[in-house]
Amino acid sequence: MDKTTDTADLAAGEPMSSPPAPDQSDDALVGAVLAGDEAAFKLLFERHRRRLAHIAGHFFRRREQVEEIVQESFAKVYFSLGDYKGAHEASFITWISRITVNACYDELRRARRRPESPISDLTQDEISWLDSRLHAEGPAADLENTALVRDLTEKLLARLGPEDRMVLTLLNAEDLSAAEIARLMGWSVAKVKVRAHRARAALRRALRKYL
Repeated sequence: MDKTTDTADLAAGEPMSSPPAPDQSDDALVGAVLAGDEAAFKLLFERHRRRLAHIAGHFFRRREQVEEIVQESFAKVYFSLGDYKGAHEASFITWISRITVNACYDELRRARRRPESPISDLTQDEISWLDSRLHAEGPAADLENTALVRDLTEKLLARLGPEDRMVLTLLNAEDLSAAEIARLMGWSVAKVKVRAHRARAALRRALRKYL
């Protein structure tokens, strides 16, 4: 299926005689979808699309990029519902968040391989602002936190590799723990901690270019 297809169209089957109740749990709706109730998937889509857009928005600035990730993620969700283990493994929102994070990761890796115009350098105003903030905030260990302002973040994090960018974004923007990131990415906690350390060092090197 083309990933740009409107995922809501997946739920465009024959109308059900009794639509799913809006207050049904996610797991109940998943069961309904697996039993052939396409309207239940449309309800899941409407219930969680903002959450997935929020995740994608940390990695991609353009609205069409975010919408594409949401559509791709829900398409993967739809065709993977049979693999969902329900509350015994993880909540539905955790499961689809994991799918979305991995969709973002895949797109970052694809973008890294595509020849594109280079990210523009920081403006003098941005450099002056960043310099004043860094001196005001203190230790170099906190550089990645002081740099998390939308316009600056995009320019600075774009200079990092996909894994480094994923870890710093999930740690800072999503405020996740190493254990939570490990579950989302399918990595070990040790790998997350090592990658975070390397990512911070890489970001500091990128920042020194301007300071």
